[in-house]
Amino acid sequence: MTTVFKFGGASIKDADAIRHLTPLIEAHENRPLVVVVSAMGKTTNKLEALLAAARDEGRRDDYRECLEALQAEHREAIESLFGTSRDSPAERVDTLFDELDAQHRKHRRDTYAKHYDQTVCYGELISTTIVAAWLNHSGIATDWHDARELVRTDACHQAANLDWAATAETVCGRLAQSERVVLTQGFIGGTAEGDSTTLGREGSDFSAAIFAHCLDAREVVIWKDVAGLYNADPRRFDNAVQLKRISYAEATELAWHGAKVIHPKTLGPLQEKSIPLMVRSFETPDAAPTVIDAERRFDADVASCTLRENQVWLEVRPRDFSFMDEPRQHDILGRLVEAGLHANLIDSSAMRFALCLDDKPERLKPMIESLEADYEVARRDELTLLTVRHPRPGMMDTLSEGREALAERRNATTAQRLFQSRECPETWHIPE
Repeated sequence: MTTVFKFGGASIKDADAIRHLTPLIEAHENRPLVVVVSAMGKTTNKLEALLAAARDEGRRDDYRECLEALQAEHREAIESLFGTSRDSPAERVDTLFDELDAQHRKHRRDTYAKHYDQTVCYGELISTTIVAAWLNHSGIATDWHDARELVRTDACHQAANLDWAATAETVCGRLAQSERVVLTQGFIGGTAEGDSTTLGREGSDFSAAIFAHCLDAREVVIWKDVAGLYNADPRRFDNAVQLKRISYAEATELAWHGAKVIHPKTLGPLQEKSIPLMVRSFETPDAAPTVIDAERRFDADVASCTLRENQVWLEVRPRDFSFMDEPRQHDILGRLVEAGLHANLIDSSAMRFALCLDDKPERLKPMIESLEADYEVARRDELTLLTVRHPRPGMMDTLSEGREALAERRNATTAQRLFQSRECPETWHIPE
């Protein structure tokens, strides 16, 4: 049975990191092995900056400078890995950068979303070209595949929807019987008309799940720079601990509330076919991983904390002093959907409907302007949302000590409180 590996940007950030892939893949002797790879390091962020410059007539020099700097970074990695070897993918990578440049010229008048997908996809195409060449150079027989020809989607750019039937047919037809390592890209797909699409930011985990689902894989292994999934961000909580085993449902809840380790769409395709997901460290591969599967009995063993920062609190009220009834709530939530925003907390009363949202100015500003045409809208910025799964008695009060909660939501398994960010500590501690 197939195993699917996924390596994120941190695991291939430079030449040394790419060299480290070799023993991890060599150690897994069973084939087929499908390896899904992201763009190198922070390449996607740099491609987004390049995109902004490409769409601005007055920033031609900035655009050229950004493009050349990004190309130089990749050339440096290639030279470090291959030197003057004939196996070097330098020529092919240069061709991909030429294609990227041409795509910017071709699509700069298109919508932002379409232009985004036709260009940002090159981060993955370039990284996988380098990694595939390195694995073959290292003696690991590897076939490179273009995910845009495998993962079939609609044309909803930046958040494409999967055509599962077409994707399964293509993936099974091309990859199922391979006796070599199959290397492909995360995050990207393609339409039947040949346009590139993306699956949503940080969507490479979802890509791994797509391939696993289509191939009835034995398991998916996501390789990270941490030992597994933690009950809190170790950079912000001084006593965070690794979660050894949780269910698909619990991992989905954590992702929904902002945990960064697993993309929210990843678990559904795996749960449907009972494919376990393991989160392992590429720095300490022998360490015990986090296992995510159907077993729920360990979910409540440890309380988990998630922080969402840069939050905005909107309070929406009818202008005529009438009730904030279901039709009005439906109207407000409909505008939220149209803006492409997600409410991290919702609170309502007789004449008030309130939303906690990520501060995304390009989406938030037009939505607020739309609401202000029909409602009274009050806004508060620079807020932090704390979410605790399976809180112990008194835990939220201890975590809130010394600061005012601007809003709160609680049910049987989850508690949330919203604070002013300036009142929050740099380092948190989870009460025992």
